Amino acid sequence: MTVTHGFHATMTARPGKGGELVEILLDAPSLPNQDCVVFLVSRSASNPDVVSVTEGWTSQRAHGAFFATEQAQALVAKLRPLLADESRYVDEVPVGGKATF
Repeated sequence: MTVTHGFHATMTARPGKGGELVEILLDAPSLPNQDCVVFLVSRSASNPDVVSVTEGWTSQRAHGAFFATEQAQALVAKLRPLLADESRYVDEVPVGGKATF
């Protein structure tokens, strides 16, 4: 599958809430979505309340359609109270590599 749209988001959780933020993200409804080709959750080694997500989608349209769903809006609503400030986003398109867990 080809990735044509993606982004990297960095979120800072309220103090001590990084683990909860990670748990919610790892249960994200985008994971079983066939148009979501890359969904990687990471934590800062020096600050466990800083969490990053890298996503790659088959198209910008597929990403937008997914985030318009009730499932996605419920996810965003669960995340908001855990965040210390606004998330930072950078547009990117994953072009390759490897992730094995």
